[in-house]
Amino acid sequence: MNRRGVFSTSVLMALGVALLPSNVLGQQKSIKEQLVGTWTFVSSTTKLPDGSPAWGTNSKGLLIFTENGYFSSQIVRSDLPKFASNNRTQGTPEENKAVVQGSIATFGTYTVDETKKTYTLKFEGSSFPNRAETEQTRAFTIAADELKIANPLTSVGGSSELVYKRAK
Repeated sequence: MNRRGVFSTSVLMALGVALLPSNVLGQQKSIKEQLVGTWTFVSSTTKLPDGSPAWGTNSKGLLIFTENGYFSSQIVRSDLPKFASNNRTQGTPEENKAVVQGSIATFGTYTVDETKKTYTLKFEGSSFPNRAETEQTRAFTIAADELKIANPLTSVGGSSELVYKRAK
């Protein structure tokens, strides 16, 4: 092969490699690497004892997993009442009850089991105090920008599936 042929072949090979999807060239991300980031709440199958959805409609929430093993989670109903006093320490019993029943916040550390496709949360704190200083393992799947989590024991009893989408 002449010089021009070798050069053309080399250029075509380089161009072909450059056009390959990045996951073909590099190692696919680990399960933990896929989990890391900020996720926005989409839905939950969590039900209250009367069968109604625990989070109502149009609820909001964030789930954050950091690279160094910390997590933070919040879910809040959209229909929480405003406090008449405009001071959260002076809520009426009814306002306080609505907030406690209509929101959950937790934080702590997590580890991922790549083989089982689960993560284990070690709750350091929670707006549901019974969660503090406990651990819970949850199975999960990630498809594109959707995260589905199986919660084996919700704070209102029973199990549920939570769905999140990656924040952009």
